[in-house]
Amino acid sequence: MIFDKDGTTTIVFQENTTLSGFLENLNKAYPKLKHDNIVVNLFSFDKIAVSDLLEFLDISNQHRASGQSFVLVTDKLSYDEVPEEISVVPTLQEAKDLIEMEEIERDLGI
Repeated sequence: MIFDKDGTTTIVFQENTTLSGFLENLNKAYPKLKHDNIVVNLFSFDKIAVSDLLEFLDISNQHRASGQSFVLVTDKLSYDEVPEEISVVPTLQEAKDLIEMEEIERDLGI
């Protein structure tokens, strides 16, 4: 698992693993990441289904409940396919932009 920390945001990605293995590693590393906004880069996976993204729902809900952002990045699915409960964007820049907007909303109490 590779971590790229930038300020209060950590981008997480991993090569050469299954999605379930990636999720297991993310759950193990979570205590080190829980105080940061988390961007999960899924570009290393050739195929991703909506059901795969829903595997991240528990950790996403837990993280968002603690007042931090949790964003998945993949361009394998359209925005319309993904449930509203989980944040998914097609590029890393959009993930950073989304986190910036969410931080502003939290600061304003929205």
